[in-house]
Amino acid sequence: MTLALVFLTAETPVFAAPVGQESAVRDIVSGIVSYTRWPALNGKPRLCIFSSSAYVMALSHGESHTRPFLPVTVENEQQALAAKCDALYFGSETPEHQQKIINSFQNRPLLTIAEQNLECSFGSAFCLQMKSQRLTFAVNLDALSRSGVRVNPDVLMLARNKKYE
Repeated sequence: MTLALVFLTAETPVFAAPVGQESAVRDIVSGIVSYTRWPALNGKPRLCIFSSSAYVMALSHGESHTRPFLPVTVENEQQALAAKCDALYFGSETPEHQQKIINSFQNRPLLTIAEQNLECSFGSAFCLQMKSQRLTFAVNLDALSRSGVRVNPDVLMLARNKKYE
């Protein structure tokens, strides 16, 4: 029984996911990734999900053929670099830490999404925001313009359209 408890807690994220949000996070992240284009990518992009994420299980498990990305769970910056990520999904990393990690990918096209970046003015290009039981997202256009990837303008309009909040 103790051994089972160790295995169950080994992949438990630092922050528990709010009930019912797993599907919404999976849908938004899948939508953002599917409307993103990398300059020289063949096949599905590798989405590295930091283990500090509350949604690591929702993003990495389930039917792989329906996801527009290949999920890879990483513990730190070194694992993300070794995994040759095309996209990063941050959990509890601060915007400053996000930026440090992003900078280590030097001139490589990289989509970045964060769940703990409320201001969305520094760090990741896309920031998930939980507002009164609704999941929305914001876009840091400066970070996106430096990312080396192209995102369909319709996705950017959804972030700005208050009707979707």
